[in-house]
Amino acid sequence: MYSPRAEKRPDRHFQATPCPRLTAVELFAGAGGLALGIEKAGFDTIALIEVDKDAAGTLKTNRPEWNVICDDIANVSPKDVCGMFGVKPGELDLLSGGAPCQSFSYAGKRLGLDDARGTLFYHFAVFLQKLQPKTFLFENVRGLLTHGHGHTYRAITDIFAQTGYTIQKAVLNAWDYGAAQKRERLITVGIRNDLADEIKIAFPSPHSYKPVLRDVLQGVPPGEGAQYSENKRKIFELVPPGGYWRDIPEAVAKEYMKSCWYMSGGRTGILRRMSLDEPSLTVLTSPSQKQTDRCHPLEARPFSVRENARCQCFPDDWAFCGGIGSQYKQVGNAVPVNLAYEVAKNIYKGVAQTCGN
Repeated sequence: MYSPRAEKRPDRHFQATPCPRLTAVELFAGAGGLALGIEKAGFDTIALIEVDKDAAGTLKTNRPEWNVICDDIANVSPKDVCGMFGVKPGELDLLSGGAPCQSFSYAGKRLGLDDARGTLFYHFAVFLQKLQPKTFLFENVRGLLTHGHGHTYRAITDIFAQTGYTIQKAVLNAWDYGAAQKRERLITVGIRNDLADEIKIAFPSPHSYKPVLRDVLQGVPPGEGAQYSENKRKIFELVPPGGYWRDIPEAVAKEYMKSCWYMSGGRTGILRRMSLDEPSLTVLTSPSQKQTDRCHPLEARPFSVRENARCQCFPDDWAFCGGIGSQYKQVGNAVPVNLAYEVAKNIYKGVAQTCGN
């Protein structure tokens, strides 16, 4: 059924930022959520690095003109990356990406780049050191702030700072920026020290309009999707939209939950059925796990790949490569396109001011 509110779908409301055309390189690019938002903000992405073949295939399929390097970042970072990308040190406008960040010994002292060897963010720092871009955008989960009692994030930002950058951070929720999904991300932005007085970057203000699933599930193109077992489907048919295991007969819930029944906490992710009048919970990499169910509001099934992609603000013509499991993983790991756009738009404005525009 057509809904007038569907016209407010976020992916229909990007406004291209005018020239100058600024350049960007992306690391750990995944399926392109961050890169697509950066592109829509006005950047020309001159290279992307992604180790997963399916995700790299997704990037190449949707943007044949992009220079997609499918390789392990550890193989690329030791090379002459300036020569690879055809830029001189200091010319690149933006380096972006988000890497899983392992913990390591910090012990309250300032560590150098060599001490971070073997961690994925080390390679991001190497690219910073070699390319010396005007700005960088590093995104990750909110939990990185408290990981290792906060030592991990402090060590990361200390090392980024040592490569010559002034750093600012914010935790942003994608629901505040046009995504029908509650998804918090830690956004770290760096400005090269010699430009810190010229480039001013503000984090985006929340939108007044906050979409819900009703806005994005109308008219979703057909596509692949996982299904529940027959038994699980019948149980989910008992759960009302917006409900979970407490909203069905206790005997049925107890039999389904087994040992989870005796766990402490609310366990609100078990047998969780979404409502059309709320945003999605964080889109995950797997469509159906007992502790983190997200059942479709109208049908007793998981969200399809394309429905999850709508929650992540991917346009409907963005194709995902690989098998269905890989597609769910790519979508679940992505940065919501709208959130990426809002952050990148402000970075673009800050850098463009130094270009005399």
